[in-house]
Amino acid sequence: MVTIKEIAEAVGVSSATVSRVLNYDATLAVSAKKRQAIIETAEALNYATPRARNRTNGVQHALVPGAGKIALVHFLRPAQELVDPYYIGVRLGIENRCQALKIEVVKVYHTDNLPEPNLLQGASGVIAVGKHSDEEVAWLRSHSRHLVFADFSTPSEADDCVESNVSLAMHKLISALSAMNYRRIGFIGWAEHLDGLPHLQGEKRCIAYTKWMKDAGIFEEGLCLTEPLTQDSGYTLAHAIMNQQNPPDVLITCNDNMAIGAYRAMQELGLRIPDDIAIASFNDIPVAQFLSPPLSTVKLPAELIGETAVDMLLERFSGRELAKKVILATELVWRNSTRSPE
Repeated sequence: MVTIKEIAEAVGVSSATVSRVLNYDATLAVSAKKRQAIIETAEALNYATPRARNRTNGVQHALVPGAGKIALVHFLRPAQELVDPYYIGVRLGIENRCQALKIEVVKVYHTDNLPEPNLLQGASGVIAVGKHSDEEVAWLRSHSRHLVFADFSTPSEADDCVESNVSLAMHKLISALSAMNYRRIGFIGWAEHLDGLPHLQGEKRCIAYTKWMKDAGIFEEGLCLTEPLTQDSGYTLAHAIMNQQNPPDVLITCNDNMAIGAYRAMQELGLRIPDDIAIASFNDIPVAQFLSPPLSTVKLPAELIGETAVDMLLERFSGRELAKKVILATELVWRNSTRSPE
């Protein structure tokens, strides 16, 4: 487990600065470049475990026919990626795997328009990171020799995709919380954009939460709040759900960034975690272990998703013709923001 001190020493800043950056302290005066270095270093050090290094040791470039350059097409802008370090983990998985294989990576971040086709010229294959619109998916198919979607699955059987099953992970999480005798289980998340229109309860985790609660006969609309995602969504939605007449005794947030905002809201409301309100989340980004109290969360294997996407491209280069859909397992990581499972 990486420590704040190790991150601070690697970047050349104080431990206090690292802590405030990882907690997204808006009052901290620090350059965008330094903020990026801290967030990326935290994710990189968390990734560079002996097990992760061993996965790429001894791999020879000669074993990768047809590989020279891979294009990474991101669904986020660079500034948006910094706000969600989970996707830094996915990118690092791709970049580190390619570095071990001596494959060049060209990064293409999201803009208001479709990418210029020349950005993909010379690329043996493309890895599309995150959720892309139907128009973007069609464009990628038409401009890619080989294509893999990472952390996203298209409806088509013809596409290579690798992701985690967040719906199943939500089911596991709620079942575990229910077994811990939490009875009023709340959820805050974001509205999903489908075909350009926001659907307040269209995101996979929200759908899975609603189904579990309805199947158990305990669903309450007031305990499931979403809004179009902003940096303050976790804070504003946590305030809203806790100011209800009968608030939850445990709050599930759609990702760890929203949990950070929820922590701030609970502090302002004078509520103790987990005594007055428990919090559980998704992703297990590096800051989750440094929150006070440390955050219980569902670990999604971001780096391994990136690595697997590269390996799936290599299979295509080697002649694989049948498309694959790969689902990687998730893990419940229990810390002190909830009760401990028995």
